[in-house]
Amino acid sequence: MKTAQLSGSIRTNVGKKDAAAVRNAGMVPCVLYGLGEQTHFSVKRNDIEKIVFSPDVYQVELDIEGKKASAIIRELQQHPMKDTIQHVDFLELSDKKPVRIGLPVKLTGSSKGVMAGGRLMQVFRRLNVVGLPQDLPNDITLDISNLKIGKSIRVSAINIPGVTFLDPANAVVVSVKMARGATKPTDDDDDEEEA
Repeated sequence: MKTAQLSGSIRTNVGKKDAAAVRNAGMVPCVLYGLGEQTHFSVKRNDIEKIVFSPDVYQVELDIEGKKASAIIRELQQHPMKDTIQHVDFLELSDKKPVRIGLPVKLTGSSKGVMAGGRLMQVFRRLNVVGLPQDLPNDITLDISNLKIGKSIRVSAINIPGVTFLDPANAVVVSVKMARGATKPTDDDDDEEEA
């Protein structure tokens, strides 16, 4: 997983009034939990936005006034109208404790089916997985070069050592559908699908 650094300041008062004051100062109230006691802190809005509004998933190296912790964003609250970040929950990571996370799905290659006029359908942009922090990749990269019209890649065809997929095994992640003007696949194209 990609890493990002974030510095925070401990919040002594916790409550709605204090949270509003923190937000007015250009900061975002946060909480860190998972191992030991909860830590309430705040971070600069600009710093957290770079991590949140990104297609990547980050392991965040937190420095809260000298207390260092490795964490992932577990929950995020946004303003319903402005989309600004209101509150962030961080889950502290342990090398021995598996963690559940949604990893982005990235496609590589040029599909044979798409070049023949088919339409690429990416059903999942993220897949839910569980694994130890050190086993989790930056993303799930799928090579679609051999994907022909009518073929698909299912969750069961993806194998990443040390990572367990939580989505249904028969769920289609990406497929190539027949489109108008597409050339029909020949008998040679009816090979087994490859992930």
